[in-house]
Amino acid sequence: MSKVIGKVIATEKNPSTIDEFYFWTNPKLILNPFDVVKVDHINKSVSYAVIEEISHITDTANFLTNYISNDFGDVEATENTHRIGMNYVKAKVIGNTQNIYIPLLNNEKVYFANASEVSHALGLSNMKNPVLCGYLEMYNGSDEEDRIKLPVNMDSRFLIGPEGAHLNISGISGLAAKTSYAMFLLKSIQDKCLKAQQNNDEDVAFVLFNVKGKDLLAVDEPNEFDNEADKEETFALYDELGMSKEPFKNVTYYYPYSDRNSWNTYMDKNVLEDQQNLKKAGFYKYEYEYDKDNLDLMFASLDDPTQSMDSILNYIISNQGDFGNLTDWEEFLDEVQKKCKAGGQGDKEITVGSWRKFNRIVRKSIYKNGIFGNVHNDNETRIADALKKIKKNEVHVIDIAKLNEDMQGFVFGDAVRTIYDLQLGQLNNEDEDYTPPSKIVIFIDELNKYASSDSPKTSPVLRQVLDIAERGRSLGIILFSAEQFKSAIHSRVTGNCSTHA
Repeated sequence: MSKVIGKVIATEKNPSTIDEFYFWTNPKLILNPFDVVKVDHINKSVSYAVIEEISHITDTANFLTNYISNDFGDVEATENTHRIGMNYVKAKVIGNTQNIYIPLLNNEKVYFANASEVSHALGLSNMKNPVLCGYLEMYNGSDEEDRIKLPVNMDSRFLIGPEGAHLNISGISGLAAKTSYAMFLLKSIQDKCLKAQQNNDEDVAFVLFNVKGKDLLAVDEPNEFDNEADKEETFALYDELGMSKEPFKNVTYYYPYSDRNSWNTYMDKNVLEDQQNLKKAGFYKYEYEYDKDNLDLMFASLDDPTQSMDSILNYIISNQGDFGNLTDWEEFLDEVQKKCKAGGQGDKEITVGSWRKFNRIVRKSIYKNGIFGNVHNDNETRIADALKKIKKNEVHVIDIAKLNEDMQGFVFGDAVRTIYDLQLGQLNNEDEDYTPPSKIVIFIDELNKYASSDSPKTSPVLRQVLDIAERGRSLGIILFSAEQFKSAIHSRVTGNCSTHA
């Protein structure tokens, strides 16, 4: 039998309506906003409501009366007159078992709801294609037997397609809450996919970008706990939610190529070597022959009103001049340097000043940077070559944390462009039997760096992100993103996200 906690009150000034009602309750009963309660209604139906406000009143006429009755402000005084007090609660109606929505009647009893009733009231029962997105606790502070802990599922079709797609997480910096929640949700999706490997609909792969320190560079390692009690409590919760207590599976890490003179990652060298020995990590590089076509990504954050940079990029990508005969980036920089000299040969519409500006930008990223070089061994790869072989349930983590912002945009844009072309079927794969995953989830923190409302309209990275937000769902490309202020993100990105946290 459910516990009675109060009765409906309908007054002249505060009547019950089809949307809300009030009820009184014991002043010492601990309730919380968002707790769900139930009320008997006509035709043996039951209405459910969510608590919105909790107020306490007495028969004191005003503040001054209360002050005077305490011996004119003596905090140690005892009132001569006992004041009658009560708590009253404002609740919003969220449903009725028989879809009856006439106002609740005065003096009807209000009850705590049990777990199955809360689940039904919040629409969590009979969820199709469920994927765990968290849990809720209700009636905290009440007696132990009244408390409820309930797993919360959402329909995966509205999170990763095909009905809806894309998740945006916003919130102030601190405690890694945004990243942690994203990892929890991605882990939940991988668990679901691993349990249903025979189901072609559960065919998902993941590409994660590590943008801060070493945040995502150990997602295949078990969590470390401060003490055994925390570990037992966390594992008990995971058991309750039906989630695996193991870390991510099928993980590969890609680090920016480093040499003795520059170390391009925050990961400890010894740990990185251990990962390489276990065949789960490697360095990524960019080769001139294949990657010069992506040079436009290096100019993503640059306003180019005269389109002079665009003209130079077209000149290079179309192999005009000697740019089609070069074999490496060093020769490329030398060729660009030649164009910076007065009287140099080239497109007559491109000024020497434009070439010099172009030279300053590309030289800052490419000169003496080992990332721009040819692949020499099995520990090295191109991002595009790695991603065009991605398989279901695999997690590919690309580290860009220590790169400057222009290079971060370049790597992010290259990976996104590769995934987009892969899902469009525009990449040639050596394995004729290879079929890409039906869905690829991309997670990027600090999205404001690549798709802010202030980004130049001509930014190729912004165009890639907008393409995914607006058309990615149909291709199975799903964007999970996080940032501090959602208002800083381009409205066409957030507007196309079907889920927000």
